[in-house]
Amino acid sequence: MNPTIVIPSYWAGDSADLESPGAYDHASEVGSARPELDRCLASLEQVRNIGRIIVLLVCPQQLTERIAERVRGIIEDHPSLEVTLVTNREASVIMDRVAAIAPKVRGEGVSLRGYGAIRNMGLVCAAILGHDAVVFLDDDEVVLAPDFLEKALYGLGHETRQRLPILAKSGYFYNEAGSPLADTTKKNGLTNRWWTKRIEFNRWMERALSGTRISRSNYVCGGCFVVHARAFRRVSFDPFITRGEDLDFLFNMRLAGMDVWFDNAWVVKHLPPHQAEHAPRFMQNVYRWYYERAKLASAARRPDITSVTAASLMPYPGPWISDGLDDRVRKTALVRALFTREHRGYWRIYRHGIDEAREHARVHQDDYLRFVSFWPSIVAGLAGDEGLRALLEP
Repeated sequence: MNPTIVIPSYWAGDSADLESPGAYDHASEVGSARPELDRCLASLEQVRNIGRIIVLLVCPQQLTERIAERVRGIIEDHPSLEVTLVTNREASVIMDRVAAIAPKVRGEGVSLRGYGAIRNMGLVCAAILGHDAVVFLDDDEVVLAPDFLEKALYGLGHETRQRLPILAKSGYFYNEAGSPLADTTKKNGLTNRWWTKRIEFNRWMERALSGTRISRSNYVCGGCFVVHARAFRRVSFDPFITRGEDLDFLFNMRLAGMDVWFDNAWVVKHLPPHQAEHAPRFMQNVYRWYYERAKLASAARRPDITSVTAASLMPYPGPWISDGLDDRVRKTALVRALFTREHRGYWRIYRHGIDEAREHARVHQDDYLRFVSFWPSIVAGLAGDEGLRALLEP
């Protein structure tokens, strides 16, 4: 196989840009002494038979050159690695080509803006450069052993004993404490009581870790995830979802009649910067789950698409796409309005958030299915474009 490792890397101009929550979970400061990307690339130097690494530079358009210069410096500090940097400049050319191939596509399905569109950019860059497997790694993770790539490719492109193809596979991560399980001892229990996946997730993870090496997955770790070209030529990430594009890819695979698999021998370490929960981020998640629920319900009404139900996703993440979502949102918004400093933000979500998220979901519930109908022609058109290949391989 000819795999590539794709690393989305999120950057802000300075510390002032990092103080308020934005569209992304975290962004590196351009003046940081050792940003996450540097640490991640250093860990990759030990990996056997490592080939091309594609770094997707996500940053404000007006700061592209300044931040790209900083990132190029980091890349040069790791001369043993072959790194292709994709900035807003290269992305704009690719986006123009996508528009020419599929002029009826609405929105930015392949872009360096938005979680799903960013990952789609990684897929199409891999296709342009002739790779047949994409290994996604996040820049706030580190690789733990030289056999990282070997474990990533284990079983990929082959079949299970039941003759089911393994075309997408997730590993998992250890947290800072060295555990693969979510911490169930966190403080502020009341404000998180109805908005935590930890118990459900841990129940699923414990079962997956104790079973056979490869098992059918209900989970995707976006920073330890591999997808074969036979899958990514047909299935894209959803560019219309606000967050959770990695887990959503599992739903998209099932809609297409395929599975994502879990490999309990493939693991990385996650070392994220501190993240605080804020009302805007909570609202992103509210939009996410209402959209997810509406999207899957709409798809279930189409006879040509495989149905994905909450029951098939128990114990996790099924409850989050069930009828119990309304109660989770109301209770969480209310207790956070009463017991956090963001009284107005959460009170507004309590009063209006559900109606707004429902309406957004109703309007956009079919957007992904419309977009993915164009996806195979987009990937095929870009894969044969020698001009784009020269752009990425100057």
